Amino acid sequence: MTQSLNVHLGIPQTHGSRTFAAPSPWTKGNRGQRSRGRERLNFRIPLAAGTAHASGWLMQRFLYLIVRALVGVLQGLPLGLVGRLGRWGGGLAYWLDARHRRMALRNLTACFGSERSPAAVRALARENFRRIGETFACSLKICSLTPAQVRQVLTLVGFERFRSPACHAERGRVVVTGHFGNFELYPYAGQFLPEFQFAATYRAVAPEWLNAYLLRLRQHSGCWYFERRTGARALREAMNQQRLMLGLLADQHAGDKGLRLPFLGRDCATSAAPAVFALRYRCPLFPAICYRVGLGRWRIEVGEEIPILEAGQPRSVAAITQDINRALEAAVRRDPANWFWVHNRWKPAKRPRPPADSPVGSPPVAAPAA
Repeated sequence: MTQSLNVHLGIPQTHGSRTFAAPSPWTKGNRGQRSRGRERLNFRIPLAAGTAHASGWLMQRFLYLIVRALVGVLQGLPLGLVGRLGRWGGGLAYWLDARHRRMALRNLTACFGSERSPAAVRALARENFRRIGETFACSLKICSLTPAQVRQVLTLVGFERFRSPACHAERGRVVVTGHFGNFELYPYAGQFLPEFQFAATYRAVAPEWLNAYLLRLRQHSGCWYFERRTGARALREAMNQQRLMLGLLADQHAGDKGLRLPFLGRDCATSAAPAVFALRYRCPLFPAICYRVGLGRWRIEVGEEIPILEAGQPRSVAAITQDINRALEAAVRRDPANWFWVHNRWKPAKRPRPPADSPVGSPPVAAPAA
């Protein structure tokens, strides 16, 4: 007999092969406001379930209550204190999490070992862990802030590019970014651009109750979220019907289906999703980077538009994606501690791929990477 876990949160739910991400209770009209009576999780198990199933249900319920309590405590503290606690936790993780510490040191040494001493590389890795801890803790706190409070901690630079006369007024925008600074702040930028509906992709986590709870917190921004493995069809429909500001993360290993392109001097699998979406829907493509400017303070900078046409013809996906890599690489070099070094970005290819500089055109849209 199987345990049934029913989640009732008023959030996008997965139906078959697609994720429903239409306007939810978190729309532009009520950003920053919580809907009453929608924050409970209902766990139910069959009456005939055995003791083992009941024990599992109790453990899941217990873990959920712990998570809710910890998040509630953080959200009740000042943002500055939350940031300090996060930095302390990140510093502790540097010593306790040997696997990710080794990964960060290996990545940093490969990229900067020729220009920085081993001691400087280790100091950079420690600061990177502290910033990751600060980002994680502050992201939970920001979910409880009002739009006015978000504006006090977030500065936007270059957002006028989205309204440039050169951009088609009726089309959406594709924004490519990475795990820089407090990257969870990107959806909150929609408060500054009400003419667009912000959207992003995410990857569901287990268990189901944790995924539902995290998604609930994220939707406080008013952003629409599409599960990257099951929500591709729903996202395509939304791109055809809405003026979306679609944000896509493109700085992590993209698997065997990714394009093999150089990043920070080394070949790696890179997601082609931003280029594919921009070409398919003829959307202007922009890079955007979140920089930490102080404790609990961030700035999102929008870069120059990345052209998707050349002499009136579509550029290859590989050429566009290489420009994306260059923009992200410049952001890494500008502030190395601001990036996510604990990820294995440069995994070797498992099977041969066509040359990345070959014309790729506009292939069928696949689930975007995030």
